[in-house]
Amino acid sequence: MDIFVSVGTVSNKAQEALVEAIEKRLKSEGLNPLTLGRNYFSSDAPLKAITDLMKKCHGTVVIALERTYFPSGVERRGGNKEASITNTMITTPWNHIEAALSYSQGLPLLVIVANGVRTEGLLEPGHDWFVQRIDPKANALQSPEFNGILADWKLKLSNVKSSPPAPYELEKMSIGEIIFALKPKVLWGIIGGVITIIVGSFTLGAKLIG
Repeated sequence: MDIFVSVGTVSNKAQEALVEAIEKRLKSEGLNPLTLGRNYFSSDAPLKAITDLMKKCHGTVVIALERTYFPSGVERRGGNKEASITNTMITTPWNHIEAALSYSQGLPLLVIVANGVRTEGLLEPGHDWFVQRIDPKANALQSPEFNGILADWKLKLSNVKSSPPAPYELEKMSIGEIIFALKPKVLWGIIGGVITIIVGSFTLGAKLIG
């Protein structure tokens, strides 16, 4: 049973060890983890390759790890809600994109967020899936909570056919059509995540220039 795994390029040995541990755990459950650019490759553009791969999969696992670190910065700069932020870790925006694409195709989502990574956008609790926070260590996968959530998610996979029909042919849709097809809660989650990434990038750039 193929499973799409959304994870960015790892930055260090600890992240690689965690990703390998999750892949090993999935395999022990009779699942085949597939990640574009890691163990699955395509000559197509990324979005097309991702949507094509998802059509072959029964579910999606999102692994949100630190990609960008801000020692300090400012949120909503110049506004009434301006606030300072410190020691902020943000994951790759592809976690949000791939989670949204998976949701639109009806694939059950298992969302794993490393402790310390900012939970925003589609990584926030309150959507149609549970957000599991763990210490970025391999032994965190043996906790009763993780085992229970994994078992519940795995049960949902049986409701997805081996070649699940996508409700929308995303590669043939315009950006506007994709946005219209998403539930409001999911759409606002994506927008919030993108805005935070953009603002954080400009803030870091300003600090480096200064």
